[in-house]
Amino acid sequence: MTSFTRLGVALLCAMAFAAHADINVGVTLSATGPAASLGIPEKNTIALMPKTIGGQKVNYIVLDDASDTTAAVSNTRKLISENKVDIVLGSTVTPNSLAMIDVVAEEKVPMVSMAASSRIVEPMDAKRKWVFKTPQNDIMMSLAIAEHMAANGVKTVGFIGFSDAYGEGWFQEFTKAAELRKLKIVANERYARSDTSVTGQALKLISAKPDAVLIAGSGTPAALPQKTLKERGYAGKVYQTHGVANADFLRVGGKDVEGTLLPAGPMLVAAQLPDSHPLKKSALAYVNAYEAAYGKGSVSTFGGHAWDAGLIMNAAVPVALKKAQPGTPAFRAALRDAMEEVKNLPGAHGIFTMSPTDHLGLDQRARVMVKIENGAWKYQPQD
Repeated sequence: MTSFTRLGVALLCAMAFAAHADINVGVTLSATGPAASLGIPEKNTIALMPKTIGGQKVNYIVLDDASDTTAAVSNTRKLISENKVDIVLGSTVTPNSLAMIDVVAEEKVPMVSMAASSRIVEPMDAKRKWVFKTPQNDIMMSLAIAEHMAANGVKTVGFIGFSDAYGEGWFQEFTKAAELRKLKIVANERYARSDTSVTGQALKLISAKPDAVLIAGSGTPAALPQKTLKERGYAGKVYQTHGVANADFLRVGGKDVEGTLLPAGPMLVAAQLPDSHPLKKSALAYVNAYEAAYGKGSVSTFGGHAWDAGLIMNAAVPVALKKAQPGTPAFRAALRDAMEEVKNLPGAHGIFTMSPTDHLGLDQRARVMVKIENGAWKYQPQD
């Protein structure tokens, strides 16, 4: 056999191997730690994702970052360097996702975050070019809250949020929304996700005598300020963010969170939506799939963000496969490009239409107002 023939055989073998290369999906999420009530349903949802896309086998490598920023970065590096992933899904919370951006941009691996802050994808630059996300932006939900407040007689607002990127991002965006609706913020407090007491902050909020208090937290730690306010006799309206939309928050908050108002993705109240709502069918598709696997009433909006990340990936992979094979820089670049071209894709939380300048792609159809009544979520129709 000549050297030319041997080279030809080698190339054919390499091509055959490449044609059957698996798609490796790296996942880092917060299955333990303060954000576990968000990360666990996301992890459960990953198990529901398709095992083949476009005729190619898909492998999911799932790591727990324990709600820790350093661990999220370490996981991302490991998934890329050791597991050779074509895409990264995660992380659960904003601080982790922000910290991961440098890694995926450096390695040129597309990433879809399941965290909320707009700063994950804005302003668009050379690094964020590789990053997408599925949860609604803070400004979209801030506007929903401010509009509801203004329509219900609220004039002054007290604010308490996490002392991290989530809380800071929410304060910045809600400040803009409040100004638009002529609301005055009369108190601004912070607390850590791991704090066990916020008595001092609650007393300061109450002394400012706001008509309503907005708590910018997520998961079960967001119940602490509300329980403390209740204990101290605060009788005004209490608003939370979409970061509390899971059953664990209802369980931990109990009677203390009755009457809470919050914006949420339509998925949270999918069965209550009118049949005319554009998200009812796609939201129920996720709810039904999750509850079939994990039991009635087990679904969480946070799992919905993971589901939507999977839908975006599922839409983009067949397009990318036409240009390159998995496991190559060319495929990762093609996958990024294809996700940027996703249009009118109905998901659990919204209808996604991406563009080079918009790596979220949601509009106002991705939000509804919800009230906690009798320990359950109650859809609030908009006038």
